[in-house]
Amino acid sequence: MDEDNFNMELRKFLKRVGVTSQREIETAVRAAQAAGKLAGKKDVAVKMTLTIDSLGLRHEVNDKISVA
Repeated sequence: MDEDNFNMELRKFLKRVGVTSQREIETAVRAAQAAGKLAGKKDVAVKMTLTIDSLGLRHEVNDKISVA
């Protein structure tokens, strides 16, 4: 395996994930705020799940994002 190429491909994938995920979260939070669904809330729970079926990988990250 070409480690340099693998590293670059992995970084490109993670950048796409980060950029598109941020955009989706921002859109969802703004829509929820406009609908009054976040009234009185200081944060929202988030969960990101990474899967690679062919490798049997399932990784979850759970956290909270402040919306106050």
